[in-house]
Amino acid sequence: MKILLVKCHPRIDSLTFKVSESFKKGLLEANNDVEELDLYRTDFNPILFHEDEPTNGKLSSYSKIVQSEFSRLKENDAVVMIFPLWWWSMPALLKGWIDRVWNYGLTYEPQKHNIKKALIITLAAASDKEIKKFKYDDALEITLNRGMLKFCEIPDSQICILGGTNLGEKHCSKLIRKAHNIGVNF
Repeated sequence: MKILLVKCHPRIDSLTFKVSESFKKGLLEANNDVEELDLYRTDFNPILFHEDEPTNGKLSSYSKIVQSEFSRLKENDAVVMIFPLWWWSMPALLKGWIDRVWNYGLTYEPQKHNIKKALIITLAAASDKEIKKFKYDDALEITLNRGMLKFCEIPDSQICILGGTNLGEKHCSKLIRKAHNIGVNF
């Protein structure tokens, strides 16, 4: 399977990057083709401009950068986004990429994408127990999986919350190993 791996964190020494690298190793061990998009190390501007909102929904009407990014997305069978959970949402840079690229006529409505599978892996300081207690998992399922991935008609999509990122090195090592296993079985 051809997979676009989108990672979003300002620090390359972060747990998010370690999880991303471990997940990628698992994908490669399972004989997938992986294309990486590191949003912090590109020149992608997350601001949605007027030229990124044509009313006709045709790819040729969008800005050149959106055309390029949508073409990258469309060349893959699956997309995986890995990011830290900030304020119970994604980082602004990733949200801007989605706002500009996952737009009318491209990922929903007339134009059809090729994405058959999507996965969001997000890292949270809250423990798994806290995530369940306060129903953060339900909130993310509604907003990110149903509100974005299912809305764009991706048939196989899910969210994985890796909780307890502040519980120490031993716990974080478990999260890294878990990401590897998720990659192998993706």
